[in-house]
Amino acid sequence: MTVMGLGIIGCGNISTSYLRLAPLFKGLEVRAVADVNMDVACARGAEFNVAAQSVDDLLANPFVDMVINLTVPDAHFSITKRILEAGKHAYSEKPLVLTLAEGEILRTLAAASGLAVGCAPDTFLGGAHQQARALLDEGKVGEITAGCAAVLNHGMEHWHPNPDFFFLPGAGPMLDLGPYYIANLINLLGPVHRVAALTSSAQPARTIANGPRLGETVPVKTPTNIHALLEFQNGATINLSTSWDVWHHKRTHFELYGSEGTLYIPDPNFFGGTIEIGHQDGTLEQVTPWDHPFGVANQDHPKQGALANYRTAGLADMVQALIVGRDPRCSLDRTLHGVEVMTACLQSGDTGGFVTLTTTCTRPEALGIDEARALLV
Repeated sequence: MTVMGLGIIGCGNISTSYLRLAPLFKGLEVRAVADVNMDVACARGAEFNVAAQSVDDLLANPFVDMVINLTVPDAHFSITKRILEAGKHAYSEKPLVLTLAEGEILRTLAAASGLAVGCAPDTFLGGAHQQARALLDEGKVGEITAGCAAVLNHGMEHWHPNPDFFFLPGAGPMLDLGPYYIANLINLLGPVHRVAALTSSAQPARTIANGPRLGETVPVKTPTNIHALLEFQNGATINLSTSWDVWHHKRTHFELYGSEGTLYIPDPNFFGGTIEIGHQDGTLEQVTPWDHPFGVANQDHPKQGALANYRTAGLADMVQALIVGRDPRCSLDRTLHGVEVMTACLQSGDTGGFVTLTTTCTRPEALGIDEARALLV
């Protein structure tokens, strides 16, 4: 079996998911971790029995074939660029970049070097979302004409001890949480043609509600309330709301309205969940989950209970794609299209007009039950 040697740059909270879950998948072996703070890198390395290195040493490590970029969003571009310049494949946490121009630089560099770039989120590969796709492809609710998706809460300052970057340009609810929704919309419906949006912020600053900085305020320098309209190339129109200015609501995460019924899809921030179909006669059917390995609960969440968490699935799929020479599902083209969708929504909020997208992509290949099992050890 071909094994891809992995390095991780950025040893914050999300690194534990990759280090814990990578052993579930074929062809993945984390060989080194790095961070700008060497003490943090050493602590994480000791926790998972992995070598801790400086960023420069990790990029020069001959046993590392691919580097996972888990730095803060405004460092994603520069670090991924350095990864490619070091001659290694790159896989990044979302968002890959903060502007389309940055993404095109990475695309050109990767193509010239014969390297691959992939990016999270990979939650659309989860059992629930792949079952929802199968139901759509089978025509269970007919042709999708419209829909809505919503991620609405009151921000990260309530739980995160250092929430500053969430409220800076390059973050906010659209670029932080929007990727989960847009990646799943591309999975379900394909590429977007044009967008329009209204944007605002309810507060000029946020107060940290926990941790050693309790009571400190952080400035809000990016919209925290975005309501967008997406017109897809297939003609479907979707309302996407992302907001950190909402205390309570009763909206569902994802609804698709078809010519023969409605499909209710669970939160795309997670791999599993309940799917429902609203039929023409007014009845509501709870769909029996299929036997997809990425829908099986494997983690206890303090608020959500038992959850399916298979983050790293997209990375594993990318590694296998490189081995056999196929298109990875979390590909650069789909990632850059998603980046343009999000930044175009913010641009529309500034200008007040529709923005027609310049990028496009294909729907990723479906990840059925057998294909998912083939990624696992």
